[in-house]
Amino acid sequence: MSGLLNAGRDRAARPVTGLLLLVLVLAPVLGLHAIPGLGLSIYGINLVGQVMCFALLAMALDLMWGGAGVLSLGHGLFFAFGGYLAAMHLLKTAYAQTHVLPDFLQFMGQGAFPGFWWPFGSASLSVLAIILLPGLLAFVFGYVSFRSRVNGVYFSIITQALTYTAMLLMFRNETGFGGNNGMTGFNTIAGLPIGGTKAAVLLTMLSTAAVLVVLVGGRAMLATRFGRMLTAIRDDEARLRFLGYDTLWLKLAAWCLSAVIAAVAGALYVPQVGIINPTLLDPSLSIEVAVWVAVGGRGGLCGAVIGAVLVNTLKFWMSAAAPTVWPFVLALLVLLVVLVLPNGLMDLSNRSRAWMADLTKSDAPGAKNARRLS
Repeated sequence: MSGLLNAGRDRAARPVTGLLLLVLVLAPVLGLHAIPGLGLSIYGINLVGQVMCFALLAMALDLMWGGAGVLSLGHGLFFAFGGYLAAMHLLKTAYAQTHVLPDFLQFMGQGAFPGFWWPFGSASLSVLAIILLPGLLAFVFGYVSFRSRVNGVYFSIITQALTYTAMLLMFRNETGFGGNNGMTGFNTIAGLPIGGTKAAVLLTMLSTAAVLVVLVGGRAMLATRFGRMLTAIRDDEARLRFLGYDTLWLKLAAWCLSAVIAAVAGALYVPQVGIINPTLLDPSLSIEVAVWVAVGGRGGLCGAVIGAVLVNTLKFWMSAAAPTVWPFVLALLVLLVVLVLPNGLMDLSNRSRAWMADLTKSDAPGAKNARRLS
C-alpha cells in the first residue's frame, strides 16, 4: 500500500509543479493586464498570493506530519511569528518615509519604537531574523519535547497550548506588538506602494516561487537518506532507536526547517492582507492547516499543496456566497477524509480501483450464488 501511495504522489508531482510554473508566468501577465481585455483585479491577484502562502504553510506541516509522523497543531505560531517580524520591518520603513509613529505606539503614549525594534530598519537583517528567530524558537521547544520523547497526541496538545499562550500574550498592549488591534499602516514593499497592482503581483510571484522551491527542494530532500530516515521514524521510531540511530537530531532538524518554512509563509502573507493581529495565532488556524494536509494527502508535499489550494479556494468563494455554511462544509470535508479517504485525495485513484474491484467481485456468479445460499 505504501508503494502505491508513493507512486500516486510521484504522479501528482509533475502536474502540480507545472501548474505552479503556469501561475508564476501568468501572474504578471494577468495582474498587470498585459493582454487587453484579459486580466485579474488587484483583489483577484491578491487572493492567488494568499492561497500560495497557505500552500507553503501546509507543506511546512506536511514535512513533519507526512514525513516524520509528528502532528503539530501549533504551526500557526511560526506563521504568525514570521508575519509579526515582517510587519515590524514594514512599519520601520513606513516611519522612515513619513516620520509618523504607528497608531498603536501613539495610543500607548510612546514617542519612539521599542528598543528591540532597531534591527528591523534593515531589509537584510529583517530577512535574517525571519529565518533565524523562528528556527531558534523551534529548536528550543523541539529539543525539550523530543528529548523527553513527547510524541503522538501529547505533542499535538502541547503545540496547540503553546500557540494559545502566545495569542494571549500578544493581546496585551504593553508587549510592543500592537496588542489586540495588531499592526497595520504598511506603506511600501521593495519601493512599491502596498495595495497597488505591482506590489500585489510581486508578492504573488514571490509566494508562488517560494512554493515551487520548497516543493522541488523538499521532495529532493525526502528522497535522500535523511528523508528515508524520517520515514523510518514515522513508521517505527522505537525500532529505529533500537538499531542505534539517534532520532532526536533527525526530528529536530526537520522540525526547525518546518518552522522556518511556516515563518516565511507568514512573512509573505502579512503584506498581502495589510494587517496582523493576535487572531492569526488562534489555534483554529493550526487545526485548519491539518485539515488542508489531510484533504490533499500526507507525504510527498504535493498533497499539501493540492489540499491547501482546493480548501482555501472553496473557503474564499463560500465566505462571499454563503459565509454561515462554510463551517459545516469544512466539517463534512473532515468526515469525508476520515471515513472515505484516510490518505486524502492522493489516494483517490487507488481507492477507486479498490471500489471497482469490490463491485466486480460482488457481481461475479459465485458471489451471487453465495448471496442466494445465505
